[in-house]
Amino acid sequence: MENKEHKKFGLLGRKLGHSWSPQIHAMLADYDYRLYEVEPEDLDRFLRTTDLDGMNVTIPYKKDVVPYCAALSDAARRIGSVNTLVRTASGWRGDNTDYAGFRYIVERSGVDVRGKKTLVFGTGGASLAVKAALADLGADPIVSISRSGENNYVNLSKHHDARILVNTTPLGMFPDVGVSPAAVGDFPACEGVFDVVYNPQRTAFLLEAEKLGVPHAGGLGMLVAQACRSGEQFAGRPVPDSKIEEIMSTLSRHLANIVLIGMPGCGKSAVGRELSHRLGRPLLDADKEIEREAGMTIPAIFQAEGEAGFRRRETAVLARLGKGSGAVISTGGGCVTVAENYPLLHQNGTIVWLQRDLSKLPTAGRPLSQKNTAGTLYAQRKKKYAAFADIIVDNNGSLLETVARIMEAFQ
Repeated sequence: MENKEHKKFGLLGRKLGHSWSPQIHAMLADYDYRLYEVEPEDLDRFLRTTDLDGMNVTIPYKKDVVPYCAALSDAARRIGSVNTLVRTASGWRGDNTDYAGFRYIVERSGVDVRGKKTLVFGTGGASLAVKAALADLGADPIVSISRSGENNYVNLSKHHDARILVNTTPLGMFPDVGVSPAAVGDFPACEGVFDVVYNPQRTAFLLEAEKLGVPHAGGLGMLVAQACRSGEQFAGRPVPDSKIEEIMSTLSRHLANIVLIGMPGCGKSAVGRELSHRLGRPLLDADKEIEREAGMTIPAIFQAEGEAGFRRRETAVLARLGKGSGAVISTGGGCVTVAENYPLLHQNGTIVWLQRDLSKLPTAGRPLSQKNTAGTLYAQRKKKYAAFADIIVDNNGSLLETVARIMEAFQ
Protein backbone atom coordinates (compact mmCIF):
# COMPACT_ATOMS: atom_id res chain seq x y z
CA MET A 1 0.00 0.00 0.00
CA GLU A 2 1.64 3.27 -1.12
CA ASN A 3 0.89 6.94 -0.77
CA LYS A 4 2.59 9.23 -3.30
CA GLU A 5 1.50 12.40 -1.50
CA HIS A 6 3.57 13.01 1.62
CA LYS A 7 1.26 13.61 4.55
CA LYS A 8 1.77 13.78 8.29
CA PHE A 9 -0.10 11.78 10.89
CA GLY A 10 0.47 10.73 14.47
CA LEU A 11 -0.79 9.48 17.79
CA LEU A 12 -2.12 11.96 20.35
CA GLY A 13 -2.03 11.03 24.02
CA ARG A 14 -0.52 11.97 27.35
CA LYS A 15 2.01 9.16 27.91
CA LEU A 16 3.14 7.31 24.80
CA GLY A 17 6.59 5.98 25.60
CA HIS A 18 5.75 2.36 24.78
CA SER A 19 3.35 2.79 21.88
CA TRP A 20 3.67 0.41 18.93
CA SER A 21 1.57 2.55 16.59
CA PRO A 22 4.52 3.95 14.58
CA GLN A 23 5.69 0.42 13.68
CA ILE A 24 2.18 -0.57 12.59
CA HIS A 25 1.63 2.48 10.40
CA ALA A 26 5.10 2.10 8.86
CA MET A 27 3.89 -1.28 7.55
CA LEU A 28 0.70 0.27 6.17
CA ALA A 29 1.74 3.17 3.96
CA ASP A 30 4.40 5.71 3.09
CA TYR A 31 3.30 8.55 5.33
CA ASP A 32 4.98 10.23 8.28
CA TYR A 33 3.65 9.01 11.65
CA ARG A 34 4.92 10.26 14.99
CA LEU A 35 3.98 10.35 18.66
CA TYR A 36 2.61 13.53 20.23
CA GLU A 37 2.53 13.65 24.01
CA VAL A 38 0.32 16.54 25.11
CA GLU A 39 -0.65 17.63 28.62
CA PRO A 40 -4.35 18.38 29.26
CA GLU A 41 -3.79 22.11 29.57
CA ASP A 42 -2.16 22.13 26.11
CA LEU A 43 -4.77 20.03 24.29
CA ASP A 44 -6.85 22.96 22.99
CA ARG A 45 -3.83 24.75 21.55
CA PHE A 46 -2.49 21.56 19.98
CA LEU A 47 -5.75 20.66 18.23
CA ARG A 48 -6.22 24.20 16.92
CA THR A 49 -2.67 24.79 15.68
CA THR A 50 -1.27 21.41 14.58
CA ASP A 51 -0.54 20.93 10.88
CA LEU A 52 -1.17 17.17 11.00
CA ASP A 53 -3.40 15.73 8.32
CA GLY A 54 -4.88 13.29 10.79
CA MET A 55 -4.20 11.46 14.03
CA ASN A 56 -5.12 8.62 16.28
CA VAL A 57 -6.23 9.52 19.79
CA THR A 58 -5.61 7.52 22.94
CA ILE A 59 -5.86 7.83 26.72
CA PRO A 60 -7.05 10.22 28.11
CA TYR A 61 -8.40 12.26 25.20
CA LYS A 62 -10.91 10.03 23.34
CA LYS A 63 -13.88 11.93 24.75
CA ASP A 64 -12.14 15.31 25.02
CA VAL A 65 -11.59 15.65 21.27
CA VAL A 66 -15.27 15.18 20.36
CA PRO A 67 -16.19 18.91 20.68
CA TYR A 68 -13.41 19.77 18.21
CA CYS A 69 -14.96 17.66 15.46
CA ALA A 70 -16.87 19.35 12.64
CA ALA A 71 -18.33 15.97 11.72
CA LEU A 72 -18.58 12.53 13.31
CA SER A 73 -18.91 9.08 11.78
CA ASP A 74 -21.96 7.06 12.74
CA ALA A 75 -19.79 4.92 15.02
CA ALA A 76 -18.25 7.92 16.79
CA ARG A 77 -21.64 9.59 17.23
CA ARG A 78 -23.18 6.44 18.64
CA ILE A 79 -20.28 5.64 20.95
CA GLY A 80 -19.52 9.20 22.05
CA SER A 81 -15.79 8.64 21.78
CA VAL A 82 -13.24 9.36 19.04
CA ASN A 83 -9.91 7.66 18.37
CA THR A 84 -9.33 8.80 14.78
CA LEU A 85 -9.27 12.36 13.47
CA VAL A 86 -8.93 13.25 9.77
CA ARG A 87 -8.60 16.82 8.55
CA THR A 88 -11.24 17.89 6.02
CA ALA A 89 -12.06 21.19 4.33
CA SER A 90 -14.57 21.94 7.08
CA GLY A 91 -12.44 20.77 10.01
CA TRP A 92 -11.73 17.57 11.90
CA ARG A 93 -13.83 14.50 11.14
CA GLY A 94 -13.96 12.09 14.08
CA ASP A 95 -14.30 8.33 13.85
CA ASN A 96 -14.05 5.41 16.27
CA THR A 97 -12.09 2.49 14.84
CA ASP A 98 -11.78 0.85 18.29
CA TYR A 99 -15.23 -0.57 17.55
CA ALA A 100 -13.95 -2.33 14.43
CA GLY A 101 -10.76 -3.40 16.22
CA PHE A 102 -12.55 -5.08 19.11
CA ARG A 103 -15.13 -6.68 16.88
CA TYR A 104 -12.29 -8.09 14.80
CA ILE A 105 -10.64 -9.92 17.73
CA VAL A 106 -13.94 -11.34 18.96
CA GLU A 107 -14.86 -12.69 15.54
CA ARG A 108 -11.31 -13.96 14.99
CA SER A 109 -11.38 -15.82 18.33
CA GLY A 110 -14.38 -17.88 17.31
CA VAL A 111 -16.13 -17.11 20.63
CA ASP A 112 -19.89 -16.73 20.15
CA VAL A 113 -21.14 -13.99 22.48
CA ARG A 114 -24.78 -14.06 21.35
CA GLY A 115 -27.24 -14.14 24.22
CA LYS A 116 -24.49 -14.47 26.82
CA LYS A 117 -24.07 -12.41 29.96
CA THR A 118 -20.99 -10.26 29.49
CA LEU A 119 -19.03 -8.26 32.05
CA VAL A 120 -17.11 -5.24 30.80
CA PHE A 121 -14.56 -4.03 33.34
CA GLY A 122 -14.07 -0.27 33.10
CA THR A 123 -16.16 2.69 31.95
CA GLY A 124 -13.62 4.77 30.01
CA GLY A 125 -13.43 5.59 26.31
CA ALA A 126 -12.40 2.10 25.26
CA SER A 127 -15.34 0.51 27.08
CA LEU A 128 -17.84 2.54 25.03
CA ALA A 129 -16.57 1.08 21.75
CA VAL A 130 -16.33 -2.40 23.25
CA LYS A 131 -19.92 -2.34 24.51
CA ALA A 132 -21.21 -1.10 21.15
CA ALA A 133 -19.42 -3.94 19.37
CA LEU A 134 -20.66 -6.51 21.88
CA ALA A 135 -24.23 -5.27 21.50
CA ASP A 136 -24.03 -5.59 17.72
CA LEU A 137 -22.63 -9.10 18.12
CA GLY A 138 -25.63 -10.03 20.25
CA ALA A 139 -24.16 -10.17 23.77
CA ASP A 140 -26.93 -9.84 26.34
CA PRO A 141 -27.02 -8.64 29.03
CA ILE A 142 -23.91 -6.42 29.03
CA VAL A 143 -22.93 -5.32 32.53
CA SER A 144 -20.42 -2.52 33.17
CA ILE A 145 -18.20 -3.00 36.22
CA SER A 146 -16.77 0.18 37.74
CA ARG A 147 -15.11 1.13 41.01
CA SER A 148 -18.10 2.95 42.46
CA GLY A 149 -21.16 2.18 40.33
CA GLU A 150 -24.09 -0.11 41.05
CA ASN A 151 -22.07 -3.04 39.72
CA ASN A 152 -18.59 -2.84 41.18
CA TYR A 153 -15.58 -4.88 42.21
CA VAL A 154 -16.95 -5.39 45.73
CA ASN A 155 -20.18 -7.07 44.64
CA LEU A 156 -18.78 -9.09 41.74
CA SER A 157 -20.09 -12.27 43.34
CA LYS A 158 -23.60 -11.52 42.05
CA HIS A 159 -22.22 -11.80 38.51
CA HIS A 160 -20.37 -15.10 38.81
CA ASP A 161 -22.76 -16.52 36.21
CA ALA A 162 -21.16 -14.31 33.52
CA ARG A 163 -20.00 -16.19 30.43
CA ILE A 164 -17.89 -13.50 28.74
CA LEU A 165 -15.32 -11.27 30.48
CA VAL A 166 -13.75 -8.16 28.93
CA ASN A 167 -11.11 -5.90 30.47
CA THR A 168 -11.08 -2.34 29.13
CA THR A 169 -9.09 -0.87 32.04
CA PRO A 170 -5.30 -0.29 32.13
CA LEU A 171 -4.96 -3.00 34.81
CA GLY A 172 -2.07 -5.30 33.95
CA MET A 173 -0.55 -2.91 31.42
CA PHE A 174 3.23 -2.38 31.24
CA PRO A 175 5.00 -1.52 33.49
CA ASP A 176 2.46 -2.48 36.18
CA VAL A 177 2.04 -6.05 35.00
CA GLY A 178 0.72 -9.03 36.95
CA VAL A 179 -2.66 -7.66 38.06
CA SER A 180 -6.17 -8.41 36.77
CA PRO A 181 -9.61 -6.82 37.11
CA ALA A 182 -10.93 -10.14 38.43
CA ALA A 183 -10.07 -13.81 38.86
CA VAL A 184 -11.27 -15.79 35.85
CA GLY A 185 -11.63 -18.84 38.09
CA ASP A 186 -14.43 -17.08 39.99
CA PHE A 187 -16.64 -17.39 36.89
CA PRO A 188 -17.26 -21.13 36.39
CA ALA A 189 -19.45 -20.60 33.31
CA CYS A 190 -16.87 -18.42 31.53
CA GLU A 191 -16.53 -19.15 27.81
CA GLY A 192 -14.37 -16.25 26.64
CA VAL A 193 -11.92 -13.69 28.02
CA PHE A 194 -10.79 -10.54 26.18
CA ASP A 195 -8.33 -7.85 27.22
CA VAL A 196 -7.74 -4.58 25.32
CA VAL A 197 -4.28 -4.25 26.92
CA TYR A 198 -1.60 -5.14 24.34
CA ASN A 199 1.59 -4.74 26.37
CA PRO A 200 2.32 -7.34 27.65
CA GLN A 201 0.88 -9.54 24.93
CA ARG A 202 -0.38 -11.95 27.60
CA THR A 203 -1.70 -10.10 30.62
CA ALA A 204 -2.27 -11.84 33.94
CA PHE A 205 -5.98 -11.89 33.01
CA LEU A 206 -5.24 -13.78 29.79
CA LEU A 207 -2.65 -16.05 31.39
CA GLU A 208 -5.25 -17.26 33.89
CA ALA A 209 -7.71 -17.90 31.07
CA GLU A 210 -5.00 -19.83 29.22
CA LYS A 211 -4.27 -21.92 32.30
CA LEU A 212 -7.97 -22.73 32.71
CA GLY A 213 -8.40 -23.57 29.04
CA VAL A 214 -10.80 -20.69 28.39
CA PRO A 215 -10.67 -19.16 24.86
CA HIS A 216 -9.11 -15.71 25.01
CA ALA A 217 -7.66 -12.86 22.97
CA GLY A 218 -5.49 -9.87 23.82
CA GLY A 219 -5.29 -6.29 22.70
CA LEU A 220 -2.58 -6.67 20.05
CA GLY A 221 -5.12 -7.79 17.47
CA MET A 222 -7.44 -4.95 18.40
CA LEU A 223 -4.57 -2.45 18.21
CA VAL A 224 -3.53 -3.59 14.74
CA ALA A 225 -7.06 -3.88 13.37
CA GLN A 226 -8.12 -0.43 14.56
CA ALA A 227 -4.85 1.04 13.23
CA CYS A 228 -5.50 -0.51 9.83
CA ARG A 229 -9.00 0.95 9.76
CA SER A 230 -7.49 4.34 10.64
CA GLY A 231 -4.80 3.83 8.02
CA GLU A 232 -7.48 3.33 5.39
CA GLN A 233 -8.71 6.83 6.10
CA PHE A 234 -5.21 8.31 6.28
CA ALA A 235 -4.03 6.80 2.98
CA GLY A 236 -7.39 6.69 1.21
CA ARG A 237 -7.09 2.99 0.34
CA PRO A 238 -8.70 -0.15 1.76
CA VAL A 239 -6.68 -2.55 3.93
CA PRO A 240 -7.59 -6.25 3.55
CA ASP A 241 -7.88 -8.50 6.60
CA SER A 242 -4.86 -10.43 5.31
CA LYS A 243 -2.76 -7.32 5.91
CA ILE A 244 -4.02 -7.14 9.50
CA GLU A 245 -2.92 -10.75 10.04
CA GLU A 246 0.45 -10.09 8.42
CA ILE A 247 1.15 -7.07 10.63
CA MET A 248 -0.01 -8.91 13.76
CA SER A 249 2.34 -11.80 13.02
CA THR A 250 5.30 -9.54 12.24
CA LEU A 251 4.79 -7.35 15.29
CA SER A 252 4.26 -10.30 17.62
CA ARG A 253 7.51 -11.96 16.52
CA HIS A 254 9.45 -8.71 16.70
CA LEU A 255 8.24 -7.80 20.17
CA ALA A 256 8.38 -11.26 21.74
CA ASN A 257 11.33 -11.98 23.99
CA ILE A 258 13.34 -15.07 23.09
CA VAL A 259 13.68 -16.82 26.45
CA LEU A 260 16.29 -19.58 26.75
CA ILE A 261 15.82 -22.29 29.36
CA GLY A 262 17.60 -25.59 29.92
CA MET A 263 20.02 -27.51 32.10
CA PRO A 264 23.04 -25.73 33.59
CA GLY A 265 25.78 -25.70 30.97
CA CYS A 266 23.49 -26.49 28.02
CA GLY A 267 24.73 -23.41 26.13
CA LYS A 268 22.17 -20.74 26.97
CA SER A 269 24.75 -17.97 27.39
CA ALA A 270 26.63 -18.74 24.16
CA VAL A 271 23.43 -19.15 22.14
CA GLY A 272 22.04 -15.98 23.69
CA ARG A 273 25.10 -13.94 22.71
CA GLU A 274 24.97 -15.16 19.11
CA LEU A 275 21.21 -14.54 18.84
CA SER A 276 21.69 -11.05 20.26
CA HIS A 277 24.40 -10.32 17.70
CA ARG A 278 22.51 -11.74 14.75
CA LEU A 279 19.12 -10.21 15.53
CA GLY A 280 20.29 -6.91 16.97
CA ARG A 281 18.39 -7.59 20.20
CA PRO A 282 19.66 -6.77 23.71
CA LEU A 283 20.94 -9.78 25.65
CA LEU A 284 19.69 -10.05 29.23
CA ASP A 285 21.50 -12.69 31.27
CA ALA A 286 19.47 -13.44 34.39
CA ASP A 287 22.38 -14.93 36.35
CA LYS A 288 24.57 -11.90 35.65
CA GLU A 289 21.74 -9.58 36.69
CA ILE A 290 21.32 -11.52 39.95
CA GLU A 291 25.04 -11.21 40.69
CA ARG A 292 25.06 -7.52 39.82
CA GLU A 293 22.12 -6.73 42.08
CA ALA A 294 23.40 -8.91 44.94
CA GLY A 295 26.98 -7.68 44.69
CA MET A 296 28.26 -11.26 44.96
CA THR A 297 28.67 -14.37 42.86
CA ILE A 298 25.99 -17.05 42.60
CA PRO A 299 28.06 -19.56 44.64
CA ALA A 300 28.43 -16.88 47.33
CA ILE A 301 24.65 -16.26 47.30
CA PHE A 302 24.00 -19.98 47.77
CA GLN A 303 26.49 -20.09 50.64
CA ALA A 304 25.03 -17.03 52.37
CA GLU A 305 21.31 -17.43 51.66
CA GLY A 306 20.82 -21.00 50.50
CA GLU A 307 18.85 -22.06 47.45
CA ALA A 308 15.65 -20.46 48.79
CA GLY A 309 17.34 -17.06 49.02
CA PHE A 310 18.78 -17.41 45.53
CA ARG A 311 15.40 -18.37 44.07
CA ARG A 312 13.77 -15.29 45.60
CA ARG A 313 16.40 -13.11 43.98
CA GLU A 314 16.00 -14.96 40.69
CA THR A 315 12.22 -14.48 40.59
CA ALA A 316 12.60 -10.75 41.30
CA VAL A 317 15.05 -10.41 38.40
CA LEU A 318 12.88 -12.45 36.01
CA ALA A 319 9.89 -10.28 36.93
CA ARG A 320 11.84 -7.23 35.77
CA LEU A 321 13.34 -8.77 32.64
CA GLY A 322 10.24 -10.65 31.52
CA LYS A 323 7.94 -7.65 31.26
CA GLY A 324 10.11 -5.99 28.64
CA SER A 325 9.92 -6.69 24.91
CA GLY A 326 12.20 -7.66 22.04
CA ALA A 327 15.12 -9.05 24.04
CA VAL A 328 17.02 -12.32 24.29
CA ILE A 329 16.80 -13.59 27.88
CA SER A 330 19.17 -16.26 29.14
CA THR A 331 17.91 -17.88 32.35
CA GLY A 332 19.46 -20.03 35.06
CA GLY A 333 19.06 -23.78 34.79
CA GLY A 334 16.77 -24.03 37.81
CA CYS A 335 14.34 -21.20 37.08
CA VAL A 336 11.72 -23.77 36.05
CA THR A 337 11.60 -25.14 39.61
CA VAL A 338 9.57 -22.08 40.65
CA ALA A 339 6.12 -22.10 39.04
CA GLU A 340 5.78 -18.36 39.61
CA ASN A 341 8.50 -17.77 37.01
CA TYR A 342 6.45 -19.16 34.13
CA PRO A 343 3.97 -16.28 33.73
CA LEU A 344 6.83 -13.81 34.19
CA LEU A 345 8.63 -15.27 31.18
CA HIS A 346 5.58 -16.24 29.15
CA GLN A 347 3.75 -12.89 29.30
CA ASN A 348 5.92 -11.41 26.54
CA GLY A 349 8.11 -14.31 25.54
CA THR A 350 8.55 -17.39 23.41
CA ILE A 351 10.34 -19.91 25.63
CA VAL A 352 13.02 -22.06 23.98
CA TRP A 353 14.24 -25.22 25.74
CA LEU A 354 17.83 -25.96 24.74
CA GLN A 355 18.67 -29.64 25.03
CA ARG A 356 22.19 -31.08 25.22
CA ASP A 357 23.53 -34.53 26.09
CA LEU A 358 24.00 -34.75 29.84
CA SER A 359 27.60 -35.98 29.40
CA LYS A 360 28.49 -32.63 27.81
CA LEU A 361 27.28 -30.47 30.72
CA PRO A 362 30.00 -28.73 32.79
CA THR A 363 29.62 -28.33 36.55
CA ALA A 364 32.30 -25.78 37.52
CA GLY A 365 30.87 -22.78 39.39
CA ARG A 366 27.39 -24.34 39.51
CA PRO A 367 26.44 -25.12 43.14
CA LEU A 368 23.56 -27.50 42.48
CA SER A 369 25.37 -29.27 39.63
CA GLN A 370 28.25 -30.02 41.99
CA LYS A 371 25.94 -31.49 44.64
CA ASN A 372 23.86 -33.58 42.24
CA THR A 373 24.59 -35.60 39.15
CA ALA A 374 23.32 -34.23 35.85
CA GLY A 375 21.01 -37.21 35.61
CA THR A 376 19.48 -36.48 39.02
CA LEU A 377 18.89 -32.83 38.22
CA TYR A 378 17.46 -33.64 34.81
CA ALA A 379 15.06 -36.21 36.24
CA GLN A 380 13.80 -33.59 38.69
CA ARG A 381 13.38 -30.90 36.06
CA LYS A 382 12.49 -32.61 32.78
CA LYS A 383 8.71 -32.24 33.12
CA LYS A 384 9.12 -28.65 34.30
CA TYR A 385 11.23 -27.72 31.28
CA ALA A 386 8.59 -29.28 29.04
CA ALA A 387 5.80 -27.37 30.80
CA PHE A 388 7.60 -24.04 30.30
CA ALA A 389 8.72 -24.61 26.70
CA ASP A 390 7.08 -23.28 23.54
CA ILE A 391 9.91 -24.61 21.34
CA ILE A 392 12.46 -27.41 21.89
CA VAL A 393 15.83 -27.06 20.13
CA ASP A 394 18.66 -29.58 20.09
CA ASN A 395 22.01 -28.00 20.97
CA ASN A 396 24.37 -30.92 20.39
CA GLY A 397 25.58 -29.59 17.05
CA SER A 398 27.39 -26.37 16.26
CA LEU A 399 26.44 -23.03 17.79
CA LEU A 400 25.49 -21.64 14.39
CA GLU A 401 23.20 -24.60 13.67
CA THR A 402 21.37 -24.08 16.95
CA VAL A 403 21.00 -20.35 16.39
CA ALA A 404 19.73 -20.93 12.85
CA ARG A 405 16.99 -23.26 14.17
CA ILE A 406 15.83 -20.66 16.68
CA MET A 407 15.92 -17.81 14.18
CA GLU A 408 13.85 -19.87 11.76
CA ALA A 409 11.05 -19.94 14.32
CA PHE A 410 11.08 -16.13 14.46
CA GLN A 411 11.05 -15.45 10.72
